[in-house]
Parts: sequence; structure tokens; C-alpha cells
Amino acid sequence: MSRKTTIAPLLSVRNGARAVEFYQAAFGAQVLFRVDDEGGAVVAQMSAGDAVFWLADESPEHHNFSPETLHGSSVRLVMTVDDPDATYRQAVAAGASVVWPVEDQSYGWRVGRIADPFGHHWEIGKPLSK
Repeated sequence: MSRKTTIAPLLSVRNGARAVEFYQAAFGAQVLFRVDDEGGAVVAQMSAGDAVFWLADESPEHHNFSPETLHGSSVRLVMTVDDPDATYRQAVAAGASVVWPVEDQSYGWRVGRIADPFGHHWEIGKPLSK
């Protein structure tokens, strides 16, 4: 029997409750699952369109560190959408920082890059039509 395999990033953040609110405003993300502990830490599964991702408050005791703690990240997220310009503007309006604007690239993509308030970098784009 064939099984479906998926891989979804889990973003470590500081202030998970605020991160949920940001991703809802920036990407229209929906909360699929959420647990808040007594101390205020959050674990949430979210979806932006058909894309699913997780977020959780960083927990150094479990070796989960946010980009803010690490002063960078080894992962960039690539979000493919129908209208990268609109999604990019919405993310910036919600509080993301501009890394570089949406532009047509020589390698066949229209793409721009933002940094969310938690240190994660998102490349938002789509392939150009031929």
C-alpha cells in the first residue's frame, strides 16, 4: 500500500502567540491545531493555502532555537503563489522587513524576499510564463 509522504517546516520562534497572529495577517494562514501551555508557549499547525507549516516557541532544553537566538537561520522558506506582488505587499504591511523586492529574475522566476519579525526569511514568487 502506498503512503503519502509530506514534509512541513516547524518554525521556532520567540512569542508563538504573536507569530500566529503575524502569519494570519501576512499570509492569510489558518490555524489547524494549537496548544498553549500555562507559561504562554504555543505550538501550532497552520496552513497558507495548501501549504502546511508548524510553529512553536523556542525551547533550548529540546535544542530548538529561533533565528533571533541563533542570529540567523540555515533555512529559507520558498512560498509559491499566484500573485507574489500582492502576497509580498501583504506580508510587509503585516510587519515583515524587505530583504529585496519582487522582480523578474533571469532564471525564470518572479520573486522577492522578506524577513518575518521572528527572523525567518521567505522568498515569495512564482515561475514566469514562457
